Amino acid sequence: MENKKVLLGMSGGVDSSVSALLLKQKGYEVIGTTMELYVGSSCCNINTYIDAKNVCNSIGIPHFTYDCKEQFKKNVIDDFIDCYANCKTPNPCIECNKYMKFGFMYEKAKELGCNYIATGHYAKTEYSEEYGRWVLKKSKAGKKDQSYVLWNIPKELIEHVLFPLADFETKEEIRDIAREANLKVANKPDSEDICFVPDGNYKKFLENNSSIRPKQGNIVNLNGEVLGKHTGLYNYTIGQRKGLGISYKEPLFVLGFNKQKNEVIVGEEDKLYKKEIIVKDINLLLVDEIENWMNVTVKTRYSSKEASAKIMQDDNTIKVVFDEPQRAITPGQSAVFYVGDIVLGGGKIC
Repeated sequence: MENKKVLLGMSGGVDSSVSALLLKQKGYEVIGTTMELYVGSSCCNINTYIDAKNVCNSIGIPHFTYDCKEQFKKNVIDDFIDCYANCKTPNPCIECNKYMKFGFMYEKAKELGCNYIATGHYAKTEYSEEYGRWVLKKSKAGKKDQSYVLWNIPKELIEHVLFPLADFETKEEIRDIAREANLKVANKPDSEDICFVPDGNYKKFLENNSSIRPKQGNIVNLNGEVLGKHTGLYNYTIGQRKGLGISYKEPLFVLGFNKQKNEVIVGEEDKLYKKEIIVKDINLLLVDEIENWMNVTVKTRYSSKEASAKIMQDDNTIKVVFDEPQRAITPGQSAVFYVGDIVLGGGKIC
């Protein structure tokens, strides 16, 4: 008999709450869990625990909390700080998914005798006859699809992951289900910011939690000409135009950084476009390795549109050649590869 026991990650929000309801309706034995990740964060504070526990009580399932603050600091916050210290722009949600939601939580699921873990992500898992394996796919949620932030989960976990919201197209459908079930979180607003930077001020967070401090240096063009002063490399991102404090005959944008010289490099907008990139720290879900050039679509940011490209693997890196040059590609962000609706894999942009 199939083991239908599932550990569901619950943030106290409407997505994970409705996920609990849907799983129970489908006959799963559901256990809710909330991970304590960071004191004062938007996704794990006292209200989060109370909301999640109340939902579990109202639908008749158990709920546990786990103290994961040490693991979260090591795997997510320290990486966040290290990226900014090295002129990269991180996506902490991707690290959290890999190490916490689909790492630590899966270990707890096994301890509890669960065959599955589940989250309220908008994504989909299914068995593909064509590829002879379980695959991670886009959900039906369009712009709200979250498969991009899931590329880094271990491939062997895919068959043990349930995404109850896979086939819903809008958030309003989820809220309607919550209202019908009289869940108190039905109208709870979404959390948009980085969970451990709830006020959105990541610069202040870095200054308060690391050795990173404002350090003035030169803003230079590609010829090395000094055009102005910056207030610290971590205060700038690729593609930034506003806040440079320099006047020039044409609009200037941040193109990159020289950490050794403590310089922000700027230039005209056409210099922001790249035809080729290298991706490292790769994780392939659909195939074990890429032996020949493959045609794929690529997302280089969560909010960006997919772009057609071909990719080729060279040991531990992947070369991406876009059909059309792409704007403001940023080191530290993830490049995620798709074959149709299926996530092929991804990696970190060098």
